[in-house]
Amino acid sequence: MITARDLRKQYDEVAAVDGISFEVSPGESFGLLGPNGAGKSTTMRMVGAVSTRTSGDLEILGLDPNAYGPDIRSQLGVVPQADNLDTELRVRENLLVYGRYFGLPRRQIAERADELLAFAQLEEKSKAKVDALSGGMKRRLTIARALINDPRILLLDEPTTGLDPQARHILWDRLFRLKEQGTTLVLTTHYMDEAEQLCDRLIVVDHGRIMAEGTPAELIRAHSSREVLELRFGADRNAEVAKRLEGVGERIEVLPDRILVYSANGEAELVRITEAGLHPITSLVRRSSLEDVFLRLTGRSLIE
Repeated sequence: MITARDLRKQYDEVAAVDGISFEVSPGESFGLLGPNGAGKSTTMRMVGAVSTRTSGDLEILGLDPNAYGPDIRSQLGVVPQADNLDTELRVRENLLVYGRYFGLPRRQIAERADELLAFAQLEEKSKAKVDALSGGMKRRLTIARALINDPRILLLDEPTTGLDPQARHILWDRLFRLKEQGTTLVLTTHYMDEAEQLCDRLIVVDHGRIMAEGTPAELIRAHSSREVLELRFGADRNAEVAKRLEGVGERIEVLPDRILVYSANGEAELVRITEAGLHPITSLVRRSSLEDVFLRLTGRSLIE
């Protein structure tokens, strides 16, 4: 569905995308993770055939987006980072008007709009004004609108940002259903649990380059441990105590508020530490997550 080889995008002296290569198979849910400025959105714009590449090869549905942009865009669905619904139109009207942009027959659009309202659980809101919808409803309507042309690839840029947990889970369910129906999903997200839930495979991008690629489970195995033990001894003691933990676990990371011990068995490490006379104020053993991988590969510094 998508093939990129040594893909580059240059803005003056800045390489926003610096020679990345990846493939997306039919029906796959593929994720792009990375901090702000990593090159995710630039890559999505090139895949969406709205930004030309500086060099490298890129094929979308077997076509070069630099030469066949309109043909590719007619087969894509796009869910932007911010909802850009037409607030002067009612819910169902947003779908009807958007469908006309693709040149679809009015009867087909009307039938498709009703199907998508049911899919998005918005049937009772079909005549409501867009401004009257909750954030989660607006997001579901934006996804429904992106599906009006029955796209072969759905591009989602941070689909659940700003939503509460209930709305996020409803949206995840809708995306799972699309995947089951064979729609290829390509998404960016800042939520690591979302990437673990939705992505069959993903790439971690930083400074325009791919830092790691694989399934969520593969990345955790390669770049983290099975479990993480979180210890708090007090902000003024953590660094001092960490020196006495040498040889504990597979790796130790000292943060201002806590110490992280990466280990295959967090409970056993906790027993070992307390038996050595070190008693943390609080302790927590948890499963290692994609967030641990992400922070190890891209760092913990805030990027503006």
